[in-house]
Amino acid sequence: MRRLLPSMACLVLALAACGGNGGAGSGTDDTIKVGLIVSLTGNYTPLGSEDKKAVELAVEQVNGQGGLLGRKVELVTRDDKTAPDQGIVAYNQIKGEIDAVIGPVFSNSALAIEPLAQRDKMPYLSLAPAQEQVEPIKSYVFVTPALSSMYAERYLQYIQAEGIKTVAVAWDSKSAYSVSGHAAMVKLAPKYGVTLAVDEAYETSTSDFSPLFTHVRESAAEALVFWGSGAPGVTAAKQYAASGLKTPLFLTASQASKLWLEPMGAAAEGMTVQSAIGVVGEHLPDGEQKKIIEQMATPYKQKHGYGPPQFAQDGYSASLLLFEAIRKAGSTDKTKIQQALESMDLITPNGRFRYSPTDHSGLSPEFISVNTVKDGQFVPTDWAKEQLAKTVTAE
Repeated sequence: MRRLLPSMACLVLALAACGGNGGAGSGTDDTIKVGLIVSLTGNYTPLGSEDKKAVELAVEQVNGQGGLLGRKVELVTRDDKTAPDQGIVAYNQIKGEIDAVIGPVFSNSALAIEPLAQRDKMPYLSLAPAQEQVEPIKSYVFVTPALSSMYAERYLQYIQAEGIKTVAVAWDSKSAYSVSGHAAMVKLAPKYGVTLAVDEAYETSTSDFSPLFTHVRESAAEALVFWGSGAPGVTAAKQYAASGLKTPLFLTASQASKLWLEPMGAAAEGMTVQSAIGVVGEHLPDGEQKKIIEQMATPYKQKHGYGPPQFAQDGYSASLLLFEAIRKAGSTDKTKIQQALESMDLITPNGRFRYSPTDHSGLSPEFISVNTVKDGQFVPTDWAKEQLAKTVTAE
């Protein structure tokens, strides 16, 4: 296996070893300031809080080794309150003092901040997966989670492998992530020989999914793919379990967290849930990918008492990408950071990123796992174990 990186421990040492203040960053001569805008209140609080924990861990690790470019990294954190207008307020509050920005996790907020970051030539690593962020390319905007279209395609690959021909799809018309995922599934379904028997929109505020289940029950669907983030993912899954519907429920990576597992309890058993590769790192063969995952997961679990969920993987991966870009740039000059990101080739807990001038998402569907819930844990399906093993041994 071609080694692209040393282990994270070595990476952190490399970051610390790069001396010189070079560049005209917004931070003081003594600090590199990284903006973090995430949902700490509102509907996406559970997601944003995990991103914050992960970014704080990454900063703690690099500072523990002496800093980056010989300087300490300082986080400047703001709450977007799960509202696009508040995301804009948060960005405007800190843009003059930061060298780059990470976040938000809420796609609608991320899309609101995006044009501002591009206007200001601010290196921006988004924690949201909405497709519109990178189509078309904006030179200073990069995405850290796999895109909604990639989650859609990965599910269709799995569905095809399982011999499923007809599915039902439910999607949140008020969520950019969900809208993007649904659109990609509609577009890609014919490629995988899949027909949509039910195609039903709902809203984030929906509290009764019984009409959806009735429509699925009356259809020829062999699986129900549910696109949703936050509360709808728990509400719909609980009602599905109580409905007696036999059609298997497939949930996307927004549910790959204890924040979904805990309220679901035993009702989650047997459900299918996607995730980033890092969520199921313990099931991977040994290698660079597993090392990077463990070097995040071990201290995260020691600090918080549980393994890092989906959202934490995104925040930590964004931090590594930004830190490596600053190291490669040898500077906090924003243009040099942007150029370094566009040539990035880096293994993170989310997988191997290959950013380029024509690809600001960097990942591919191969770094997404399709899991089942067993004894309250996410475990890769046999198909996913085989696929992930091929992916990481090919690196």
